[in-house]
Amino acid sequence: MSRSAVPSVPSAPSAVPARRLRGFTGAGYDKGRGLLTQVAWFAVLNVVFVKWWCPPRLRPALLRAFGARVGDRVLIRHRVRVQWPWKLTIGDDVWVGEDAWLITLEPISIASDVCVSQGAVLCTGSHQRRSPTFEFDNGPIRLEPGAWVAARAMVLRGVTVGAGAVVGAGAVAHRDVPPGTVHTTGGTR
Repeated sequence: MSRSAVPSVPSAPSAVPARRLRGFTGAGYDKGRGLLTQVAWFAVLNVVFVKWWCPPRLRPALLRAFGARVGDRVLIRHRVRVQWPWKLTIGDDVWVGEDAWLITLEPISIASDVCVSQGAVLCTGSHQRRSPTFEFDNGPIRLEPGAWVAARAMVLRGVTVGAGAVVGAGAVAHRDVPPGTVHTTGGTR
């Protein structure tokens, strides 16, 4: 058999670091407030904020009380979770649907006239996959005016969803979504 007829063997994947999670330091992540404020927020979040009986008009006021910047006419439905409100900015006329989860390890900025639908997740946190101790790799999220993050969609750390852009139901935005485009499970158009 000639040398050119020998089937090629796929190259081995690059070395995978052995995980040593015990060595995790959390370097580069600042919660932004002291332990007492964190505990107070978790109590308010779980005892009042997420409950169906909490009036929707009260939720923006509760966020503001913990340092969020929240505009006018903001509708936040029940069962919405916000990790750290002091890292959240919301413009005017924003809707956040039931079961949405805003994981604010880094800032989340939601401009005016944005809709974050039911079950959507905005996650500013991640990890360095090649780090043996799985250190953080976090980044802010920005939703520009008129953006829509549809039901059960996910926007990952470091992503900007452009003005008027849509992250369709069930889609994952892992890189910026240009203004006016639609990102679905089938791609961006």
